[in-house]
Amino acid sequence: MIIAILTFLVTLFLGFEISDSINRAVTVLVVFCPCALFLSTPTAIMAAIAIATKHNIIIKSGEVLEKMGEVNKIAFDKTGTLTYGKLIVEDIVNLSNISNEKFLEIIVSLESKSEHPIGKSILEFAEKNSISNTNVEEFKVLQGKGIEGIISSKKYFLGTEKYLKENFISFDNSMFQKYRNESKLVILLADEENFLDFITLCDTLRENSISTIEELKKLSVEPILLTGDNKISANYFSKKLGIENVKAELLPEEKLNNIKKLKKENVVCMVGDGINDTPALKLSDVSIAMGKFGSDMVIDTADITLISDDISKIPYLKKLSNKTLKTIKFNIAISLIINIVAVFLSTLGLLNPLIGAIIHNAGSLIVILNATLLYDRKFD
Repeated sequence: MIIAILTFLVTLFLGFEISDSINRAVTVLVVFCPCALFLSTPTAIMAAIAIATKHNIIIKSGEVLEKMGEVNKIAFDKTGTLTYGKLIVEDIVNLSNISNEKFLEIIVSLESKSEHPIGKSILEFAEKNSISNTNVEEFKVLQGKGIEGIISSKKYFLGTEKYLKENFISFDNSMFQKYRNESKLVILLADEENFLDFITLCDTLRENSISTIEELKKLSVEPILLTGDNKISANYFSKKLGIENVKAELLPEEKLNNIKKLKKENVVCMVGDGINDTPALKLSDVSIAMGKFGSDMVIDTADITLISDDISKIPYLKKLSNKTLKTIKFNIAISLIINIVAVFLSTLGLLNPLIGAIIHNAGSLIVILNATLLYDRKFD
């Protein structure tokens, strides 16, 4: 408005006809209408979100997509993210007077009320082996530790070594070393008085986990492993993956504290699938959930959901975000250049309102067409 008024007054003062002065002022208003500038960001964001959806990635907001481009640290939970999370029951070790059938029935009954991936694996094992479950009363979940409940008037604890020790149940740790060295997960069962039995489960890496980590490193993103598993298991998988920064035996609040520390100097993304990951996901700058087997709470919390649980989409997502940011910056730059040049030409009388309108709309079209280049874009 100021430029248009000044153009009108200056040209009038210089002796131009009033119609010419009005013509130049109106042309300035036409060409400087910032439609192209306003379209620069939303068109690129819409195109990127659309193509991400085509690749089975649900992005909840444009802000998240832009933030992903700034991420330089990605923290992974292990179970269900870098691994399949479908643990297979390997060893059944009965150290009590309870029969194997009764021992397994107690474990299956407790896990039948759990939503953790470990519980799902045990229930699959129970179904294959026709192991029934019984009623559980006063069931409790202690995140990152284990579960407890009353079966037939007797209280049982099922979970980690730390969890049983917190309940003053003693046992010999050395008996588990063999299984730990094989990177197996040990789940202990005890009643209020004695340690009873344990089972072991093992997990396998996703086929594309190693290539995903390598790709992220090429994109200057440091992968970090934050897991509740024991150090031996965490180190075993991290060596296979090529992840150097590893934190093991973490409770949910400890994962949260690690994310807090990382956020002080970095833009952090967290990838998880279980309830234990929810606090860390909420705090991270960008959160990604595994959609196929992830818990409902995690999916609701996360900014981005991988519908097919394909973590190879994470490097793609990073590349898409980077390209989207470049597209937005280019769109803003080109729209400003077109406006500035057009205003300059308008003040000189080289443009009229009709040509100005065409240039104005041409700027908008250039921005939109550039944004559409994101769609079906393949990244090397």
